[in-house]
Amino acid sequence: MSDWHESEIRVRYAETDKMGIVHHSNYLVWFEFGRSEFCRARDFSYKEMEEKDNALMVVAETYCRYKSPAYYEDVLIIRTKVAELRSRSLRFIYEVYRPSDQALLAEGETLHLVTDTNKKVRTMPELYREKLLAEEAIDDKAFPEGEAPR
Repeated sequence: MSDWHESEIRVRYAETDKMGIVHHSNYLVWFEFGRSEFCRARDFSYKEMEEKDNALMVVAETYCRYKSPAYYEDVLIIRTKVAELRSRSLRFIYEVYRPSDQALLAEGETLHLVTDTNKKVRTMPELYREKLLAEEAIDDKAFPEGEAPR
């Protein structure tokens, strides 16, 4: 499948406990952040998929293995990629990494069923299937290097 997409976050005070350690529930929120950014990097959003094509990626299963704590003010990288894409489901995998000491803090996965707004399982629209499997989009500059807007 495709390469890792990396999204940077900084641990906020509200995500920590009295000792300044990140509460375990935040990792699933960060997985969602990574997943949303992964989709945006491939030129679509959840909102677009839901509103334009009546396709929702419903979380059916989650898994997270905690390896080392994260702390208030840590800068972290959420790595996300598609591990499996079937006709009506897909699986993302994640790594939460702290670059300052090169520590892998957590790893996990989420399984999603594709449904319509009536909660009926449906086939993933081909457009999004192609985008999910594509290599990460190149971040093109608005203007060619060395040229000013006209």
